[in-house]
Amino acid sequence: MEYTGQAASRFAFADILYEKKEGIARVTLNRPEIYNAYSSDTLREMAEAFRDAAMDDAVGVVVLTGAGDKAFCAGSDAREFSKEFLRRPRNFWKFQGLLSEALNLFRHLGKPTIARLNGVVAGAGNDWNLAADLAIAADHVRFMQMGTRVGLVDAWGATQWLPLVVGERRAREMLLTCDEVTADQALNWGLVNQVVPLKQLDRAVNALAKKLIQKFPECTRYTRQQLDMWKDLAWTLTTGHARDWLAVHATSWEPYEGIQAFIEKRPPDTKNLREQAAAGKSSEFLWGAHTRKCESCGAKGIPEKFDYCGKCGGKLK
Repeated sequence: MEYTGQAASRFAFADILYEKKEGIARVTLNRPEIYNAYSSDTLREMAEAFRDAAMDDAVGVVVLTGAGDKAFCAGSDAREFSKEFLRRPRNFWKFQGLLSEALNLFRHLGKPTIARLNGVVAGAGNDWNLAADLAIAADHVRFMQMGTRVGLVDAWGATQWLPLVVGERRAREMLLTCDEVTADQALNWGLVNQVVPLKQLDRAVNALAKKLIQKFPECTRYTRQQLDMWKDLAWTLTTGHARDWLAVHATSWEPYEGIQAFIEKRPPDTKNLREQAAAGKSSEFLWGAHTRKCESCGAKGIPEKFDYCGKCGGKLK
């Protein structure tokens, strides 16, 4: 094994841009057409870039950002969730393993990290902001948690780290209401370190990176390790539970309706779901619990709301 980094040009990345120059490694989510949302492939590429940056002694700071000026990161790719994880929830569990690995590599690469926030920071995109040591935002940036709005739970960095960064009441407000937080609010709450006009964003990020590079690397590394104690504790105690629960939850009505509504750009029908629950009907299953049996062919496990058997087509009694 070589304990050194490689030239950035040697990496054939499709979803990210990776460059190293003057002691600064830059990782850019390069999917602006979907607001820099990440897929499984994106996470694999990010992990590879972070490993390289950690190994390269010429790198003193790592900057994470998104392409364009509309979004830093909008979280995970809803299309992959709809096409893959709703059909095979165990693959959602695997996806979360990739996310956990990439986040851990970013947090523990032994060098200070900066989130360059160039646009919307939404949902799990805020995990990456919270995972960074420092953050600088353009003044048009907006922050928004999406979990309870799309039938999911922001059970990673947001629920664990957001209360540590902005305080419990503000974290609850963001996570339960999913209201937007402006860049100025984020600065006031401590969610970012600086807010600057977009045209000055690179200048501010570069100035901060150069300031960090001038510090002793070993002392910086250990200072970061000590600072991570509370984040590490919260992460270790909850991520395994979150990973399993979210995978199982992917089979229920809430993520199906939430994700479909998001893709179709319409409000989710939460009223119907609550009415079903109030009427004593199952709100956890898409078409009711799998309890019915077909008298004609003997098929079992048919959803309660079905009128006909999906196997023989017979009318259910």
